[in-house]
Amino acid sequence: MAASIPEERVERLHELAREAAREEADDRARSYVRRARRVAERHRLGLSTRFKRFTCDDCDAYLVPGRNARVRTHGGAVVVTCDCGTHARYPYD
Repeated sequence: MAASIPEERVERLHELAREAAREEADDRARSYVRRARRVAERHRLGLSTRFKRFTCDDCDAYLVPGRNARVRTHGGAVVVTCDCGTHARYPYD
């Protein structure tokens, strides 16, 4: 089944946010993340796991490990800490 237009738009905004973050254009990357979340919310779409793991829920930054995010393992989980201080924990096996 083909992806819907909003799904394609969210994916494209994710790609643009990743490219902007690589170019160190953090404000532009944050704008793309906010826009992607808004499109997904408006059309009741779930965000991909990859999108959720590489964005901060509080400040909408696109996370680049080593530059604006710290990644550690602790107690069977990956702990990602954004520069804003927000922690996200993901289990691993």
